[in-house]
Amino acid sequence: MKKLVLFLFLFPLLTYAQNDLLSGVDIPVAKEKVTSAFKALKIVNLESTKVAAKGDLYFVVAHRFGSIQDGFEGFYGLDNANTQIKFIYGLTNGVHVSAARSQLAYDFAVKYALFPQIKEGFPVTITGFNSVSINNTLKESTYPELQFDNRLTYVAQLLISRKFSEKLSLQLAPTFFHENFVENPMQNNTQYAMGIGGRYKFSKRWSLNIDYAAHLNRASNSLYRNPLSIGFDLETGGHVFQMHFTNSQGIDEAGYLARTSGNWNKGDVFFGFNLARVF
Repeated sequence: MKKLVLFLFLFPLLTYAQNDLLSGVDIPVAKEKVTSAFKALKIVNLESTKVAAKGDLYFVVAHRFGSIQDGFEGFYGLDNANTQIKFIYGLTNGVHVSAARSQLAYDFAVKYALFPQIKEGFPVTITGFNSVSINNTLKESTYPELQFDNRLTYVAQLLISRKFSEKLSLQLAPTFFHENFVENPMQNNTQYAMGIGGRYKFSKRWSLNIDYAAHLNRASNSLYRNPLSIGFDLETGGHVFQMHFTNSQGIDEAGYLARTSGNWNKGDVFFGFNLARVF
C-alpha cells in the first residue's frame, strides 16, 4: 500500500517532467491563453489553478480564529486561534513549491501547471497539486507507540477550472489522500474527496469566493464533516486579502479534508483570513 501511495504521489510529477521535455519542441501556438481565473493561489481552503510565476516569493499568513460558538468565554472566537505561516516560491513559470507550519501541522507541497484554458480551444485549465503534511496534534502521551510515519498524510489533487467570463470562474478538484494513522478504526486510511469552488467578481477589487469538499468514503460513525467556506477577496495591488467564514479550523489539506469538526447548522464556524504578499 505504501508503494502505491508513493506512486500516486509522484506520478503527476513524472508527467510534468515529460511535458517539460516536450516544451522544447518548436510548436507554433496560434490560440490565446485564458488567464486569471483566480487572483489568489487559494479559493478559500481549496487550492486554485493559479501557480506562482518563476522567481516570485510569496509570504502567506493564514489565520483561523476559534469558533464563534465559544461565546463570551472564548471571546467569540478570538481565543484558541490557529495560524499558518507559509512560504511559496516559483521554480519555473509552471511549478511552485511551498513550506508551511501551523499549530496543527507542518505542510510541504508542489503545484504544477499541466494545461491552460485556450480561447476558442481547450476549455479548461488543469493544474496538479501534491502535498505531505505532518500532524502535530498526535501526542505520544496518548499513543505511546506513536512513530513519525504515523503523523504523515499524503494528498494528490487535480485542479480543473474554467473562466466563463471576466466575473465568473468555477473549479472542480478530484482528490486522493492517505492518512498513515486514523483514530477511528472504521475509517479507511485511503480516502477520496471532490472539491468544488468558485469566484464571482462583482467589482474591480472585490470578489465572492466559495469552496466545498465532499468526502466520498467517510466512515458512517465519523464525527467529522465536509468543509464549507464562504468569503471575499480584496485585491490591493501587491497582495490579495481574503476574509471568510469556514467550519474548518485546519488550514492544510489534510486538516480541512479529513478533520473538519465545525457545524454550520449550529453556528460552529470560524472567522479567518488569508493574507499573501509577493516579492
